[in-house]
Amino acid sequence: MQTRNISQTTNASLRLRDVMTRDPVYVGRDDSIQQAAKLMDDLNIGALPVCMNGRLEGMITDRDITVRCTAAGRNADAKVSEAMSTGTEWCREDDTVDDARAAMAERQIRRMPVVDRDNKLVGMVSLGDIATKSGEIEKTGDTFAEVSNPSAPDR
Repeated sequence: MQTRNISQTTNASLRLRDVMTRDPVYVGRDDSIQQAAKLMDDLNIGALPVCMNGRLEGMITDRDITVRCTAAGRNADAKVSEAMSTGTEWCREDDTVDDARAAMAERQIRRMPVVDRDNKLVGMVSLGDIATKSGEIEKTGDTFAEVSNPSAPDR
């Protein structure tokens, strides 16, 4: 499993711990995609972290379930591991909001897992969190525009 830290800089004062959503719900690799989809439906979200013993292993999205499982003819009992994305981008709770915003724009990510110093999942941060809790709506709007630019197909 490969995960990458989005930033090493710490210049600005507002930290992700100040704006993130704490204690996110997550699924495990061996949970079924039906369980993941049900949880997404219950929580009205489109992405879930995948963890083992609290450590981030990847992400699964509603799109992953549709494209990697449903389109391939897998049934609802298929494992999360068959649909999840690895190499997940993440940030630390003491990273700055500006660093997260820049990484989200560069990588076209709308939500990102947040880990602590022990690499345990402690939160999720979305562009919505940053916009509503940082007071920097204009900057976040610019980031949203960059995230929303169409990207080239990966085929």
